[in-house]
Amino acid sequence: MRSTVSSFNAAEFRRRAEDHHPDNEIAGPGSTILAHGDHVFNNDLIRGLMDARLREAAVLIPIIDDGDDAKVILTRRTVALRKHSGQVAFPGGAVDADDITPDVAALREAEEEIGLDRGHVEVVGQLPVYLTTTGFRITPVLSIVQPGYSLVANPDEVDAIFDVPLSFLMNPSNHVRESREWEGRMRHYYRMPYGEHDIWGVTAGIIRTLYERLYR
Repeated sequence: MRSTVSSFNAAEFRRRAEDHHPDNEIAGPGSTILAHGDHVFNNDLIRGLMDARLREAAVLIPIIDDGDDAKVILTRRTVALRKHSGQVAFPGGAVDADDITPDVAALREAEEEIGLDRGHVEVVGQLPVYLTTTGFRITPVLSIVQPGYSLVANPDEVDAIFDVPLSFLMNPSNHVRESREWEGRMRHYYRMPYGEHDIWGVTAGIIRTLYERLYR
């Protein structure tokens, strides 16, 4: 499908998100694998994680309703955090016992991390789960952020808040595939450099899944 600028506004994002069904797993030869994002290139690693005891987590993918070229809110985590320190990330974290759904967890975490009032946020869907080697089973929650919001970074968790045009992130020409050796095996991942920000790892994998499921 050929994309135009109008394909990247909030209304079109909502339509695509609501039409999407996050079927997480597909049958592979002799097993079940997660076939989306960079999981496609790391089947042996992901197959092992599927049997591991992973903690449930959720991240919010906040799409700002900002004319024909919507923006995506991202953060840079502080270097003091124990996991994924200093990396670009969506607001999110572990699902707590009081969180009724992953959607609730993602909204709560966005309030705690960047001060995003859930009254300005409309949840419109989910992506397939993303498994991490750091012990999480992440549900990405798709949302639209209406104008009038304000953001304040929680200094214990977030060094910076910034936004990136949805059109940039949904352009596969900006998805660079790289690999490196990790614990004796090759780990493949995406990198999406944007100005001073280096988007890679889990966040880039989730963005790639968003592209595959809604925009490819």
